[in-house]
Amino acid sequence: MKEQLQILKQIQELSLTRDEHSHTGDGSRLGELDEAIKALEAKLEPLAAGVYSRLSKRGRIVVATVTNGVCSACGMQVPTSQAQQVRLAQHLVTCTGCGRILAATDDGAAHNIGAVNDRDDPKTGIARFCCESLVLPDLDATDRNGAICALSSLMEKAGFIKNGDALATAAIDRENTLSTAVGESLAFPHVRGVEGGGLTLAMGISRKGIDWDGEQTVKAVFLSAIPVAVSAFYLRLMSGIVQAFSKPGAIDALVEAKTPNALWKALVKATRRTVK
Repeated sequence: MKEQLQILKQIQELSLTRDEHSHTGDGSRLGELDEAIKALEAKLEPLAAGVYSRLSKRGRIVVATVTNGVCSACGMQVPTSQAQQVRLAQHLVTCTGCGRILAATDDGAAHNIGAVNDRDDPKTGIARFCCESLVLPDLDATDRNGAICALSSLMEKAGFIKNGDALATAAIDRENTLSTAVGESLAFPHVRGVEGGGLTLAMGISRKGIDWDGEQTVKAVFLSAIPVAVSAFYLRLMSGIVQAFSKPGAIDALVEAKTPNALWKALVKATRRTVK
C-alpha cells in the first residue's frame, strides 16, 4: 500500500502543479500534465482509485500528513492507534475529521519550526508570510539550483525551517517537473507539505540575473514553504505578487535596494495593494 500512497501523493502534486500553470503560466504544458496525471491514475488499485475519486470531487487535497499528532489538512487530532497504522502504511487510513487519506511525514523532510520572531506579531499583507530576515538583496547565485539553496539556507538560519537542505532538494525536484519562472523576471520555487507552522516566504534579488533553466533570466526569486492546508491560498499569493510586478520597471525598486531593510520596505510597498 505504500506504493499506492506514493502514487496518490504524486497525483495530488501534479494536479496542484497543473492549477499553478493554468493560473500563472502560459498553458503550454497543460496537456502534458493531464497525460501524466492520467497515467498515474491508471496505476491505482480499485480501492485506492475509489477513495481518490470520492475525495477529488471535493478538492485537490486528497492526502494529508500527520504532523505533531494532527491531520495537516483539518487539524483534527489523530488517535495514537490510528497514527501507528499510518506509519505502517499497510492499508489506507482516512482522517475521522475530513476524510482525507493520511500519510506519515517523510523522514528527514523539512518542516516549519515556528520560531518566535517579528513575523509572529499581528501583520497584514506580505508581512504575514515574510519579514526582513527572510530577504536577500545580494543573491549571488549564477543558476537556479544555487538560488534555491541560498534561500533555503536563509530560511534555516533565520529560524523558520528545520533542514534547509531537504527543503532545497524538494524545491529543485519540484522545479524539474515544471519551471516556476514567469514573466517580468520572477520565479516561484516552492515545496508543499512543509508542516508545523504557517506559509513561509523568502525572497532574493539578483542584479545580474539568474539563468533559470536556460529559458529565462530571473532577477527576483520567491521561495515558499507551504503547509498542505493553504495550497489553494498560495495561488492567490503568487498571483498577487505577479500582479505587483506586472508593469514595466516595477521590479527596479527591488533591484536597487542595497540592504535587507531597504529591500523589505520596497517589497512591502510594491505588494501592499495586491497581497491581502
